[in-house]
Amino acid sequence: MNDFTSPQTFPVKHIAESTVRRLSLYLRFLEEFEAKGHETISSGELAAFGGTTSAQVRKDLSFFGSFGKRGLGYSVKDLTAAIREILGLEHPWSVIIVGAGKIGAALAQYRGFSSRGFTVVGVYDKEPARVGLKLDGLVVRPESELERDIHRLKPQIAVITVPAEAAQALVDRVTAAGIKAVLNFAPAPLTVPDGVTLRAVNMATELEILAFTLTNGTTV
Repeated sequence: MNDFTSPQTFPVKHIAESTVRRLSLYLRFLEEFEAKGHETISSGELAAFGGTTSAQVRKDLSFFGSFGKRGLGYSVKDLTAAIREILGLEHPWSVIIVGAGKIGAALAQYRGFSSRGFTVVGVYDKEPARVGLKLDGLVVRPESELERDIHRLKPQIAVITVPAEAAQALVDRVTAAGIKAVLNFAPAPLTVPDGVTLRAVNMATELEILAFTLTNGTTV
């Protein structure tokens, strides 16, 4: 029923963040479909899950190659594998977490990371009371060992979960040591050198957006 054509890939430039976010949503839906034994899926079904349109689904996929033929649907197995490759999830990624407070400790013990190909290889804190604690098999190490461990473990991603006033100094340290991707949970605007990707998770902002939607009866 389905006629899937392997994507003819080409260099990808200037892909909108919204497109990448939708690909992540599509992947989760595809994985659910695959777990239920479904072999094919239509762009309409993907659109319904992603809160978009069939045309948008086809456009999102077209940035990365040719997937199947119009009207015949996609192979769930093949499209799942293709999107995982597009998102870089076929490559194992090593992560360090700097800050072993409530957020850092929760992230260090979150089992969902490993299923997506992310492995936490180190957790760090400067507080003596936290150094030495075990978090799901990882022992919290002193912040003073950060640079040495980055050179030894060669993680690609650093997650920053420290107070706002300490965040910039720690980002400076991890990027100087070679980290090229930073996820920041600290409630502070940070700067990084050219060639480093910085993503911020501001929970207060996300709650404010939810409050806006509830107050105005709309979605964003």
